[in-house]
Amino acid sequence: MSTKIFVEREIGNRTLRFETGQVAKQASGAVIASYADSVVMCTAMRSDPRPGLDFFPLQCDYRERTSAGGKFPGGFRKREGAPNEKEILTMRLMDRPIRPLFPDGYIDECQIQAWVMSHDGENDTDVLACSAASMALCLTDSPFEGPVATVRIGRIVTDDGETYVINPTHTQMQYSDLDLVLSGHSDGINMIEIGAAQVDEAGVMGAIKFGYEEGIKPILEMQLELMEKAGKSEKRVGDLSLPSDEVASKVKELVEAKMLEARRIKGKAERSDAIGELRNSMIEENFSIPEGCSYSDHTAAEKQQREAKEAFRKLEKKCTRKLIVEESIRADGRAMNQIRDLEMEPKIFPRTHGSAFFQRGETQSLVTCTLGTGRDEQIVDGLMPEYAKKFYLHYNFPPFCVGEAGRIMGPGRREIGHGALAERSLLGILPEVDDFPYTIRLVSDITESNGSSSMASVCGGCLALMDAGVPIQNTCAGISVGRFSNDEGKIVRVMDIIGEEDFFGDMDFKVCGTKTGITGVQLDLKARGLWFDELEVIFEEAKVGRLNIIDQMEAVLDGPREELSEHAPRMLTIPIDPEKIGKLIGPGGKTIRAITEQTGAKIDINDDGIVFISSVNLDAALAAKAAVEAIAAEIKVGSVFEGKVVSTRDFGAFIEIAPGTDGMCHISELADGFVDKVENICKVGDMIKVKVINVDDTGRIKLSVKALLKDAEKDSAKDGDDSSEESASESEKETVES
Repeated sequence: MSTKIFVEREIGNRTLRFETGQVAKQASGAVIASYADSVVMCTAMRSDPRPGLDFFPLQCDYRERTSAGGKFPGGFRKREGAPNEKEILTMRLMDRPIRPLFPDGYIDECQIQAWVMSHDGENDTDVLACSAASMALCLTDSPFEGPVATVRIGRIVTDDGETYVINPTHTQMQYSDLDLVLSGHSDGINMIEIGAAQVDEAGVMGAIKFGYEEGIKPILEMQLELMEKAGKSEKRVGDLSLPSDEVASKVKELVEAKMLEARRIKGKAERSDAIGELRNSMIEENFSIPEGCSYSDHTAAEKQQREAKEAFRKLEKKCTRKLIVEESIRADGRAMNQIRDLEMEPKIFPRTHGSAFFQRGETQSLVTCTLGTGRDEQIVDGLMPEYAKKFYLHYNFPPFCVGEAGRIMGPGRREIGHGALAERSLLGILPEVDDFPYTIRLVSDITESNGSSSMASVCGGCLALMDAGVPIQNTCAGISVGRFSNDEGKIVRVMDIIGEEDFFGDMDFKVCGTKTGITGVQLDLKARGLWFDELEVIFEEAKVGRLNIIDQMEAVLDGPREELSEHAPRMLTIPIDPEKIGKLIGPGGKTIRAITEQTGAKIDINDDGIVFISSVNLDAALAAKAAVEAIAAEIKVGSVFEGKVVSTRDFGAFIEIAPGTDGMCHISELADGFVDKVENICKVGDMIKVKVINVDDTGRIKLSVKALLKDAEKDSAKDGDDSSEESASESEKETVES
């Protein structure tokens, strides 16, 4: 009989429970994590390293089974397929706080799988899976230096003011101006992901402190308690893939001085070539594999060569950090808080709705903006309630942007993650849908890259939005902050990091926002953790850099263009009575299709009776609007229409005053005087202006041309009287003056 071991605690007014011992007993570690009625099963496997591997092969996998929410998979094949965007982003959330907490040189196979088994539609399972992944790892004998906990924090305005909420429900998030995912452990914060509606730095820091104290701390205590109950405290490090002290010392002696000199070269390509040449010459002259030797000697020489390459990489990292921390020398020669030179140009492509070129140092992005209608919305279906995205950003990172010839394929996890960060950061400045009902798509193509291409996508994306005439709330920019430390514990931070500073540094802290506040944050940390005082300093440093970039962007384009691009669709909205929707659509869609064919405009209707009309040609959109208004209008006595004669009889003519709506004009009302035959006045197909003179109880409409003619006579007579009175007044005035 299996023994079920569990711990549970109240977190955010709901019960969080970790359970092990019953399910997946052959896995290295397994846990069932539940929060309210949402449940995730998570397993962790440790296995021997693959031969020849020189990196840590951590695999994090998260899948949402539609059965968890009582749904069937969409599409023809009723089985889940490749992971969707939400699942991939959750895998990244799992990986980023866990990966740095393994010892250097650890290369054993490590595989984490999280399956959503139950979903209540209110409590999302992404952050639950992240904490469950840590719990499963803690139940293995892997040298995982955790546990780590992950929570979501929202901020909702109540009668008591702004209130922070731990793990807000789906409904609560509809009223939150902040979506913060936070990971941390006993030594501080080690992962941050934020989307916000221009929340200031103080508000973000308040959420981080609240999340750590009210969420992360108790979840860490729960994991330690379950480890103790399960008796899983023994850890086995195994063989670490590290160079021997002898090889490391020899490499240092051979190349350290030359390495420090090469790392001072400012150009990326020149610096890379010099370091590559130094590595190759060192290997060839000191660690080459001799020819004609025995198999055992060949194997030993091959191993020593691998160690020398790894020792060279570690020495390069150490030299880079030494130059920055001790001598304040960055790879490209900039000052610690200096931003690379910027180059910007909006409207670089003639036929796009909006476009921009943005370059910062050796990183550049071409961004295009496309405006569409409701038909272009991205429908997102999953375990959470289905919704439509009216704004999305796609990020592309081709091999040539880093001077390589690689495989040409679809977007990977990195591209999806960077695109999501840029999308989330720009979402906070978009106008309300009621004010700007367009669907917006941005495409950021990275054409050159040396660090912070996602931040280039934010800046270029903002310029492209303004170039398209999207009435954004404020100019938005993004900047990255790096961190370096040495063996003595001295810490320095640098602004606007390049690729090598990201690779060799402790952290990549990306902050996006406007002059008003923050819209997006992403923290990737290789160091153990950050505490609140350092986070506050980083936010202030990032703010200075962000405002600097915004000023330069606004010098190029100071706001959204007043008019949309001539190539963008014009969109008009008309509210109609929902009961008239059927009449507007017509039998089998006949009526609405006829309007579309006659005008060339596209028409979409939502359930609330809001009609969206779009066309690149404004006249076509206005014509469609007039037709819709005519159909949906309530026909009242006194209304005037220009209608089409659809049939004639001896007693009068039937006139279509709106698609699907006819009225009858009696022969006596066709003219001001005697009419012998209807055909003497009008024929089928003629357009004729008429006035509604009666609508009976059954809805039958009586029309008149005579009434319009009499109205015209009265107006003419009135104008004549007004003219006479004016003349008399002028005469009187002249008499008085005389």
